[in-house]
Amino acid sequence: MKSLLLTIILIAICIANAFPQNISGVWHGKAKTPDNKEILFVFLFENNANGLNSTMAVPSFNVSNIKPKATTFENGKLNIDGSNVGMKYEGKLNETTNLIEGTYTEGGTILALTLTKGNPEMPKINRPQEPEKPYSYYEEQVIFENTDAGIILSGTFTRPNQKGMHPVVVLISGSGRHDRDGSMMTHRPFLVLSDYLTRKGIAVLRYDDRGFGESTGDFSKATTADFAQDVISAVNYLKSRSDINPDQIGLIGHSEGGIIAPLAANQTSEISFIVALAATGIPGSDVAVMQAKTLRPFPVPDEDRFAENVRKSIKIATSDAEMPVKRSALNAHNDAYLKPILKSLGATDENISSFIEKETETVLKPWNTYFYNYNPSNEYEKLSIPVLSLNGSKDQQVNATINQNAIRNALIKGENNSYKIVELENLNHLFQECRTGNLNEYKDIEQTMSPLALKEISNWILKIIQGL
Repeated sequence: MKSLLLTIILIAICIANAFPQNISGVWHGKAKTPDNKEILFVFLFENNANGLNSTMAVPSFNVSNIKPKATTFENGKLNIDGSNVGMKYEGKLNETTNLIEGTYTEGGTILALTLTKGNPEMPKINRPQEPEKPYSYYEEQVIFENTDAGIILSGTFTRPNQKGMHPVVVLISGSGRHDRDGSMMTHRPFLVLSDYLTRKGIAVLRYDDRGFGESTGDFSKATTADFAQDVISAVNYLKSRSDINPDQIGLIGHSEGGIIAPLAANQTSEISFIVALAATGIPGSDVAVMQAKTLRPFPVPDEDRFAENVRKSIKIATSDAEMPVKRSALNAHNDAYLKPILKSLGATDENISSFIEKETETVLKPWNTYFYNYNPSNEYEKLSIPVLSLNGSKDQQVNATINQNAIRNALIKGENNSYKIVELENLNHLFQECRTGNLNEYKDIEQTMSPLALKEISNWILKIIQGL
């Protein structure tokens, strides 16, 4: 009897070890940022023949369908390797509470994140500008290829129902991973913008960033120059269609998209005009220093000294030294100037070391090193096509005055006689009517995009295409 019982126990143990622990289903959790903002994360775990897969959504930023590179759950430990999208999660199942307790890491940010089984309760969000189907115009899901990069880009094409050859614009998203709707902070600005323009008679192509949504490729290794090639691929695709006017193809870029647009336009003769929304006109290194000061979530004792240290980090990252040499120098530099700051804020030595390591790797990423060296004014100076530059007066991410002056000076220097530069009062980085322009205000504003901005864009485009 003892022998039989022992055999049964051993078989049970072998069966348990032969199959991974099951956490299939939806899990969710909220993390708090250093400035006390809450971010909701939702994960779907699915077992298949190849093991465990996960799909992530961040409803707080209206982002979904993120597919991490690899996911494992062994001996109660959950590891999500999202190196393909710049994140990771490490947690351990607490069998008493049935919660997965761990940390979410993205770039230099580490957040405590506990996951609970089941769907989160989602508050109803009112977004009155978002269109509802059926639309009063033609919509088509499309794919096109960037043959040089070997990737497929997936998007949505809309145009008026009337037959004929229509003017068209390509929408270019800002920095970070975005889907075709430009989803962020519970808003979908590119959906609203494309709906508005299509109803005004202008066709629109918008697409998921490479390596995100339904587009293939590796987002983490791409630079602004790579994204410009994706735009050119979009333009080449549009030229193959019989329902667009090949002489009336424009680009609308938001934030980083506003510096991708001139870079793409200067590499092809097929682009007829550009609309730059919240674009920068100064070198990327200067933008990085300004944003490090204005968007930093913690105080420092000496702002000028902090800025000097950020510039030194950029100088190391953009040097001609070998990667191991730059990594070592950056770690030493970050340790010297960041450690005392973080220590004064009560961070543990372990968290400080992890933060510094992540900060070093973030600064050395291809996108960052390219951006630091890129001066969009050089590209704006080369443009001979019409340009509209719009910025919001309360934009706290991209200073309107400084950057529009740089764009204006570049266009004047290049003797471009067809441009319009407008600073729109009381609008933030997303072109919402706002009180302060602070980032934490974005999701609380019902409006997705100011009617004033939408009208300015469409009226200018319609006026420009009359002369093409």
